Amino acid sequence: MNIDDVAVDFSPGSLVLLDVVLGLIMLGIALDTSPADFRALRRAPRAAVLALVAQVVLLPAVTFGLTLLLGVQASVALGMILVACCPPGNVSQILTYRAGGNVALSVSLTAVGNAIYLLAMPVNIALWGGLHPTARDIVADVSLDPGSMMLDILLVIGLPFAVGLLVRSRWPAVAARVHKPVHWFSLVALVGFIVAALAGNFSVFVAYVGVVLLAVFLHDAAALGLGYLAGRAGRLGTRELKAVTFEVGIRNAALGLGLVFAFFGGIGGMAVVAGWWGIWDIIAGLTLATVWARRTRARARQEAAA
Repeated sequence: MNIDDVAVDFSPGSLVLLDVVLGLIMLGIALDTSPADFRALRRAPRAAVLALVAQVVLLPAVTFGLTLLLGVQASVALGMILVACCPPGNVSQILTYRAGGNVALSVSLTAVGNAIYLLAMPVNIALWGGLHPTARDIVADVSLDPGSMMLDILLVIGLPFAVGLLVRSRWPAVAARVHKPVHWFSLVALVGFIVAALAGNFSVFVAYVGVVLLAVFLHDAAALGLGYLAGRAGRLGTRELKAVTFEVGIRNAALGLGLVFAFFGGIGGMAVVAGWWGIWDIIAGLTLATVWARRTRARARQEAAA
């Protein structure tokens, strides 16, 4: 059976649970975001502009070209476009720290990026999905309405994000006390949801994950490479370069998975791409961060010895 004709099944209750988990993730990010994080970008405006242009404008365009080059099936192409249009994941901060990058810049970029994506994400999905020669048929079939998607995104991630910012601003002591429990609870809940999704649709993922392996590998490499090239083009320092690389390369695939079920009926190619991306993105990111940190330490030792 064609992957475009396969649907991943979830109960309405599971989708509500996913919305709650995604909302908690955004709440946790906001509770750990201070107004200073937004103001911090004034000290590194070049890095901020490069990161935002690379992920909001260039990454969807590069992804569009990659889907045409690989000639992937329609639902796989739309899944890749969807992931590229998702906001940065807060895993980027962990990877930036592990690589020895500028964590403060990463935190600031994630905070600003998530705010911008509340508007940019539905517009980009509708734009690039509608332009794609095969994926646009899926967009037409589901009658994708950017306004409706924007409203859903605002309710699921925008409202919790705004509440978290308000709590952090008005009651910082409360935010400091609860943000870690909220963060870890939502992370565990998300992992549990993904495991349950894989278990409940295991035959679908096993049967079709091979179809998307190369596409996700190249797509993830392109995203990380685009972030690196953007930083190099802007002649950023090494620590800032690492932050921008992971900020562009790491996508919130869990949110993408939620959108697949909410707006696209759990269509197989999109669900498998988003699900596998969420796994591979972490593997590739951790590998790059570890190698990068070791090379940086080795270079520092050589310079000290010289």
